[in-house]
Amino acid sequence: MSIPQSGGGPIERHEQLAEVLSKGCKPKEDWRIGTEHEKFGYCQDTHKPLPYEGERSIHAVLSGLRDRFDWTPVEEGGKLIGLSKGMANVSLEPGGALELSGAPVETIHQTCDEVNDHLREVKAVSDEIGVKFIGLGAAPEWSHEEMPLMPKGRYKLMNGYMEKVGTMGTAMMRRTCTVQVNLDFGSEADMVQKLRVSLALQPVATALFANSPFFEGKLNGHKSWRARIWRDLDADRTGMLPWVFEDGMGFERWVQWVLDVPMYFVYRDGKYINALGMSFRDFLKGELPALPGEKPTLSDWADHLTTVFPEARIKQFIEMRGADGGPWRRLCALPAFWVGLMYDQTALDAAWDLCKDWTAEQRDALRVAASVDGLQAKVDGINMHELAREVVAISEAGLKARAKPGAGGMVPDETHFLNAVRETIETGKTPADELLDHYHGDWNGDISRIYDEYSY
Repeated sequence: MSIPQSGGGPIERHEQLAEVLSKGCKPKEDWRIGTEHEKFGYCQDTHKPLPYEGERSIHAVLSGLRDRFDWTPVEEGGKLIGLSKGMANVSLEPGGALELSGAPVETIHQTCDEVNDHLREVKAVSDEIGVKFIGLGAAPEWSHEEMPLMPKGRYKLMNGYMEKVGTMGTAMMRRTCTVQVNLDFGSEADMVQKLRVSLALQPVATALFANSPFFEGKLNGHKSWRARIWRDLDADRTGMLPWVFEDGMGFERWVQWVLDVPMYFVYRDGKYINALGMSFRDFLKGELPALPGEKPTLSDWADHLTTVFPEARIKQFIEMRGADGGPWRRLCALPAFWVGLMYDQTALDAAWDLCKDWTAEQRDALRVAASVDGLQAKVDGINMHELAREVVAISEAGLKARAKPGAGGMVPDETHFLNAVRETIETGKTPADELLDHYHGDWNGDISRIYDEYSY
């Protein structure tokens, strides 16, 4: 989840809203990669999720990272809720999942080094206190009541609102984890093409990285239960955004949609002010019931931009949001997959050619089918396995064209980071399929085996 924004003067012209987004435009040489990943923490002996405070807790892990590895504490209301170091952040998801929001870097080699360093630090701290972390798309056994809400004002407001819209909002907040990559764009036209490809092909990422076939201690009938949860969360702020594919798409069109999304909060003096369901359009007119007569700042707008959750979204970069949390070795595969598609124009054009003729109904059907069937999904003659094979091949070609070496030049490019998804393509088995094979085979239906065999 995003942290509150600061700075920025008053909004005096409507055009400033789109300008916030357009400031993200960068020349290609300045394009960067930001990887975020979440993982569930639990007590090693009991397999129960971590409380916020105590000897084995989220607070103990954050404190250990702060004290041993020189992270700067981030506090809210006197509570330790995160860490920062340079442009990287460690933060808490609502149910206590730990998230690394990585610094923007130039290559997959660098983002993978960052991920590896972070997980080694977390393991060093957590092993000493009997805590483990696991990468999955959804909590395999834990109930809503077992996962305490973390002490962040934003989460308290969201939790109450989520109980009133959709049916799965609180499950998303407390019991799902994802991996996402944030990528740059060069111009408004580039943003539009990348966003369209991102939305259309997000179901491919969902299928390839599907990793949540268990929920509340039993099979749930889906390869990605995380993706299923997102389909029934809050229709005002989620989904595949069919209007993105219409003529006239650009920064201003995004602004108009976000203005119509109900607000969550306004952040003032270190506190979250309840603005649930209120209108940012009213705020612009000084008519927000929560702050009568007050008009928003650019930081208020930046905050509001973080409260929309479609399958891909734009701020001053594009966020790819379709993948389940997963095993250590797959965390670098997700940014490699999208960088190969997005950062080489030939690859981007080829990806667009694959999906440009799909209808809104087909795109949405692919989203549903990916969550249920993973690579075995089929929609109107579109075979997900074969589609994924084509998309991964395009991504590999894009990474080869980038030719970004690593290991001091010993590794010529970034293509080896796709090994995990290439294996998935060749075997036809996603992480969810592997878990199901264990469940029906050597685990004899005992989901608790997942902790010892799949933790970091």
